[in-house]
Amino acid sequence: MDIVTWISQPWHWAVSGAGIAIVLFLLTGMGRMFGMSSTYTVLCSLAGAGKNVDYFRLDWKNETWRLYLVAGTMCGGAFAFYFLSSQNAVAISQSTIDHLATWGIAYPASDEHGKGFIPTTVFNFTSIKGIVLALVGGFLIGFGSRYGEGCTSGHAISGLSHLRLPSLITVIGFFIGGLLMTHLIMPLIFG
Repeated sequence: MDIVTWISQPWHWAVSGAGIAIVLFLLTGMGRMFGMSSTYTVLCSLAGAGKNVDYFRLDWKNETWRLYLVAGTMCGGAFAFYFLSSQNAVAISQSTIDHLATWGIAYPASDEHGKGFIPTTVFNFTSIKGIVLALVGGFLIGFGSRYGEGCTSGHAISGLSHLRLPSLITVIGFFIGGLLMTHLIMPLIFG
């Protein structure tokens, strides 16, 4: 087995868990908190928003590591997608595939490269429904992560590991929101 085939195969979830734990341990040792949505604040401060809004008034030079983290995540994701992904990296149950088909969502999802997990029948910019879902969803994610003072990675990974009560409450809210979306809102949108 060559190295590309070995890296491209589905790995056990514990590998990612150990990697996240190592990164979190290193960041904690440096006095930093992990989270992706904080990069938005850094970018706004960098663009000069701190001149008009106190929330964005910070020493962005001390937070440039967040920009490198996001850039590395995007580059790593693109590299993995184009050079390392396999056709069957995620196994989804047949009952889920059948249920998605009743909503008109085809799986396995495919794109011009013949691989992918985002159902392009829903998330695309060729239909009004796809555009509205992307814009409304993007707004809600952005607003929610700022209003909740962090995103899922910040609260669920960093906040919980530091035993922060606000993060526990927020993560419980994430799960409640996910259940409501799955069982009540998605059937209204797609059913």
